[in-house]
Amino acid sequence: MAEPMRARPKPTPETQHFWDGTRAGELRLQRCDACAHVYFPPRPFCPSCASRKVSVFKATGKGTLYSYVINHRPAAPGFTPPYAIAVVALEEGPRMMSNITDCPQTPEALELDMALEVTFEKLDEQITLPLFRPAKG
Repeated sequence: MAEPMRARPKPTPETQHFWDGTRAGELRLQRCDACAHVYFPPRPFCPSCASRKVSVFKATGKGTLYSYVINHRPAAPGFTPPYAIAVVALEEGPRMMSNITDCPQTPEALELDMALEVTFEKLDEQITLPLFRPAKG
């Protein structure tokens, strides 16, 4: 029997630029042209000042581990426990929920404020997920 697949995000017109970016190996964020606020998740207006004058830009893909929980229950299809559900503080300011890869999923390995970098996992031709791993060097 095949292993259940991970749930797939459904791109919308407001988020398509983000998914196009991940497919191209880029983490894309939005910046308000009126107040310079950088934000995530994607939306057609600035959450700080409500301006609709926003730009999309390529983020550095660097951040730090802000918070996490280690899930040990085998309830989510496509995940093998234990796995970390993390909040990453991006270098540009916003926080993003993701998973941490390429390191043990233990409290000893997952240190708060540890440096992280984005990596990408292709699920299919349409969806590539941004994940994070410990920064190299």
